[in-house]
Parts: sequence; structure tokens; C-alpha cells
Amino acid sequence: MIVELSHRIVAGMVTYPGVPGPVLGTHLSREESRQVYAPGTEFEIGTITLAANTGTYLDTPHHRYAGGADLSQVPIDRLADLPGLVVRATRRDGRRVLVDDRLDVRGRAVLIHTGWDRHFGTEDYLRDHPYLAPESARLLAERGAALVGIDSLNIDDTPPRGERPAHTILLAAGIPLVEHLTGLAALPDEGFRFHAAPPMVAGMGTFPVRAYAVV
Repeated sequence: MIVELSHRIVAGMVTYPGVPGPVLGTHLSREESRQVYAPGTEFEIGTITLAANTGTYLDTPHHRYAGGADLSQVPIDRLADLPGLVVRATRRDGRRVLVDDRLDVRGRAVLIHTGWDRHFGTEDYLRDHPYLAPESARLLAERGAALVGIDSLNIDDTPPRGERPAHTILLAAGIPLVEHLTGLAALPDEGFRFHAAPPMVAGMGTFPVRAYAVV
């Protein structure tokens, strides 16, 4: 069974406050292509302008650190066919999500299920969201998680001009992040493989992904 874990990207959508929504266009319409190809043959070539942090997307170390690995440099085995582990956000200190230190996270994609994805596309999604406690980010880094994801606005708290400890800790350890996941309620706690590979764009630190799990 394949479980979809990504939000659809649609024109004008708001993913994060202040980040412009995507603009979809057409480079070659079907009508125009009839002048180029043989009779009865037509194509459409679309265009899209979007911020890299749109929809469900991956953060690489380059997103936080100038010298960190970018989209073209993170090994594919850190992004695809990873053994998965879902952390249910039942251990909460307010909005801070805590990870049980008894979990075996080494080499796994650790996906934090908060249920906040139910608000995606609404004003409620953009404020007062759950986030990973810094001490739990440090635990995941020290225990060797392969990737960390969350179904919330951000893996960190997002006050204006705030610090980003989870990004700082995890990306410094070379651990990619996937934010704005959805559908984690449909996954078992473990026993699945996680995939979230972006295009190999040199010099960029983030990009949308088609995240999914094979159960």
C-alpha cells in the first residue's frame, strides 16, 4: 500500500506567511503546438514560478548553512527508501513535541504526527502550531536519525525574528527535514518505507517533494 503524504500545489496557495504563492502559466499552449507538430499531434508545456518553500518541501543543510550540502549534494539514500518511524505527538509540553528517548531512531525517517495538517489552507494553520522541542531535536541528532519530518507549519516555533534551534541542530548534523507533511494518521508507527526526493538543483537548499510511504 502507498500512502500519500504531500499537499497538492495549486496556484496562489499560501504555505508560510509572507512566502508568495505559486504562479502557473503556459509556455506552449495546445492550440499553438498545432502549428509546430503534425496534424492531430498536440502538446502543452507549462511554466511555474514558485518559492522553494512551497507545499510539502525538503530542507537540506544548505538551507541553514552556506557551506552545507544542497539539493544536488545530499545522498539519495538519505531521502528515499528509508525505514520509517512515526512519533505521535502525545508527549507535549504546551506546543512543544517531545520524543521518547527509548525509541530506536538510528538510520530512520522520523515523522512527527501532530495532526496540525487538518488546518492546512486556513488561517489557523499559520499560528500557534506544534513544533519539535529543541532537546528532542538534539536527541534525534545524537541518536543518528536519517531524516526528520513534521505535519506542521514548521519544525521550530515561529515567532518574529525567532531562533530556529531544530533547524540549527538537525541540519548541522546533516539530517534533512521535511515540513508540511500530511496524512501521517494513515501510517502505522513503523513497518513502512519513506520517500521524499527533490530534483537535484545545484545551489538551492529547499524544494517541494512528493513525499509518500510504502507500507
